[in-house]
Amino acid sequence: MKKFIKVALVYIKRYKKYAFLNIFFNISAVIFSLFSLAMLMPILGILFNTTHKVYHLVPWTFTRKYWEVLINNLFYFPLSNLIELHSKQYALTVVSLILIVMVMMKTFCQFMANYFMTPLRNGVLKDLRNEIYSKVLRLPIGYFSETRKGDIMSRMSGDVAEIEWSIMSSLEMISRDPFTIILFVGMLVYMSPQLSLFVLILLPIGALIIGRVGKSLRKTSMKGQIKMGELMSTIEETLGGLRIIKAFNGEAKAAAKFFRQNNEYTKIANRTNRRRFLASPLSEFLGTMIVVVILFYGGNLVLNGGSQLEPESFIGYLVIFSQVINPSKALSSAFYNIQKGMASIDRINVILKAEEKIVDKETAIDINAFKDNITFNNVSFAYENEQVLKNININIKKGSTVALVGQSGSGKSTLVDLIPRFYDIVNGDILIDGTSIKDIKIKSLRGIMGNVNQEAILFNDTFYNNIAFGVESTTMEDVIAAAKVANAHDFIMATENGYETNIGDRGGKLSGGQRQRISIARAVLKNPPILILDEATSALDTESEYLVQEALVNLMKNRTSIVIAHRLSTIKHADVIYVLHEGEIVEQGKHEEIIALNGYYKKLYDLQMF
Repeated sequence: MKKFIKVALVYIKRYKKYAFLNIFFNISAVIFSLFSLAMLMPILGILFNTTHKVYHLVPWTFTRKYWEVLINNLFYFPLSNLIELHSKQYALTVVSLILIVMVMMKTFCQFMANYFMTPLRNGVLKDLRNEIYSKVLRLPIGYFSETRKGDIMSRMSGDVAEIEWSIMSSLEMISRDPFTIILFVGMLVYMSPQLSLFVLILLPIGALIIGRVGKSLRKTSMKGQIKMGELMSTIEETLGGLRIIKAFNGEAKAAAKFFRQNNEYTKIANRTNRRRFLASPLSEFLGTMIVVVILFYGGNLVLNGGSQLEPESFIGYLVIFSQVINPSKALSSAFYNIQKGMASIDRINVILKAEEKIVDKETAIDINAFKDNITFNNVSFAYENEQVLKNININIKKGSTVALVGQSGSGKSTLVDLIPRFYDIVNGDILIDGTSIKDIKIKSLRGIMGNVNQEAILFNDTFYNNIAFGVESTTMEDVIAAAKVANAHDFIMATENGYETNIGDRGGKLSGGQRQRISIARAVLKNPPILILDEATSALDTESEYLVQEALVNLMKNRTSIVIAHRLSTIKHADVIYVLHEGEIVEQGKHEEIIALNGYYKKLYDLQMF
């Protein structure tokens, strides 16, 4: 519960105005409820003919007896006068009307408490979703290489929904029921300390029993959320690989895997729900036991004259105590729900507390332009214990085109990912115009670079918004100009709504060449001085490659370009070609120069020409 209180305070303090108003109206509702129940005793006094006239007030003393007489007088003085002046029926009518007013005020306060709880609940959930999403955007790309996307999606959706259902719904009970229990138990102690001794002893025992049962709920719920993450991962993989599943007749195998995981999740969910559903009947049984004990013991006291309680007061005592049972049951249910929801908070905290390894230094500077060169000085990089790059030394001059070639897995893509700090180098340094990239603000560093990848990364949005993504204060004319440079304008205008046409999930309505030209148009619009092309034409057919290559030539004019290429024919005219093999540069120079070395590059070139 300490962790819950800590987490709740972090988010609720942003909505303290609503929290205070909720507490105020909850306390008011409890007070009106207590007074409405207390009005039953005068009514019963009239019916049982035990109401007596009050002639005088007792002198003030700091004793329980004084307060007892004072409160009784407040009830019975006006009541006895009404009976004397009119009749018992008239007094009963007046008291009944007062009771109706009290109940009306109680229900109004309950509504207002829930009214102010609504923006608090929804606001906390909104902030939690925003915080998780913002954290996901800040985390380095390497984090997502080691974590299943489906599990992250499960934490962002399923676990937040669990918090909404389990914890936020319990906030209403936590902000209302403790006040109810405290005030009502205080009234019970005032009415009869002897009988209330049972309440003060037996209620904590019941709470202890419920707490012992609820402890295991959190562990079981955690297992269920982990299994749901696996289910989400399987669904995400299935949707992404549906074409392969069908092509290889793998439906039965995929279904068997999903069914197995779903069965395991169902078993865990059954155990979790059974334990949670135990809260209400268990608390009801314990509450009934306490009522029976009080009824037996208190009834004997009244019958034997061993108590100062009048019969109507004893009935009132039982009625007030009965109102303690429901909030006690609600609190026990809230405790169970919170235990279940805390498992989701633990899973979400894995994301929220993940280390942001790539951050700006306090002394980092802004850069607005690229003036001279990019230099790799003895750069090495490793994924955990897997060495990927070793002692890389490269000098890229402004306006030049540099090509990186080598077999798959040689470290080409990793090398270019180090420049915009998608990953941080292990040893060595990368300098831009003599300044280490670690001394440059990340936003400023990435602002002078444009990327076109092998897989065109597009969003489920319009052509316009995909091309203008990340560029502020752009116009339709600028977007059209960029699309023309990328050879994309004609096929965009052939669609139903032109630039306002939605391209589908990941550009699913477009061909591979069209997707790539949209991604090139996006880079053209950004107009970066440094351009990174990661195998931008390797997955295209001949016609599409021609159109994309022409667009790339337009894009690369007057820019510093770093090109990764498998098709060596596309980089024959590069100013410098670096050949990577197992993370090291083994050859470098112009095309003709390294062909003459008769080494790795020559072997790759001959294989492609063949």
